[in-house]
Amino acid sequence: MPGRCDRTVPLAVKVVVSGGVGVGKTTFIGAISEMEPLDTEAAITHVSMGVDTLDGAESRTTRTVALDFGRITLDPTIALYLFGAPGSGAQEQRRISFMWEELAEGALGTVILADTRRIEDCYPAVDYFEDRGVPFVLAVNRFEDAEPLEPDEVRRVLGLRGDVPVLECDARERDSVRDVLGALMDRVLGERAVTAR
Repeated sequence: MPGRCDRTVPLAVKVVVSGGVGVGKTTFIGAISEMEPLDTEAAITHVSMGVDTLDGAESRTTRTVALDFGRITLDPTIALYLFGAPGSGAQEQRRISFMWEELAEGALGTVILADTRRIEDCYPAVDYFEDRGVPFVLAVNRFEDAEPLEPDEVRRVLGLRGDVPVLECDARERDSVRDVLGALMDRVLGERAVTAR
């Protein structure tokens, strides 16, 4: 038939990247996206003083105010659409929870990024996605001045179940980000296989 397109259209899979403020979500998406990533970074001004907490990330001059977006085609049949949620500690969670609700809608899975200097900033994301039954992996982003923690120690501190993968990553490195996304897809497929039985 003339004009017919034989190109395979990949299945679109929505993935949320979440975690605390300054943990590397924008960097993570930018390292892997095959398109120019969209980000909504805005300058941190005196207006946010007392509203947003930057404890442990005082050197930051910007933060994501809405979302980040990128895309990576894993193979000709699957494209991951990555949505970076605005960072949240316990103090900000109530104010931005509506945004997390929107971003989590229809997500197949989540990457929660962690920073061992501020591991407690993971609690809101872990609680949020556990409560909703969304499969997730926890990726500890490597920061040069951070104390290294073994994955089992991170699991213990955060009270994660044994089936939740805990990995180390470097959000600046494409291969490292790809490994994390691969682990998430393995978890999602594993959970779906169990459910299908």
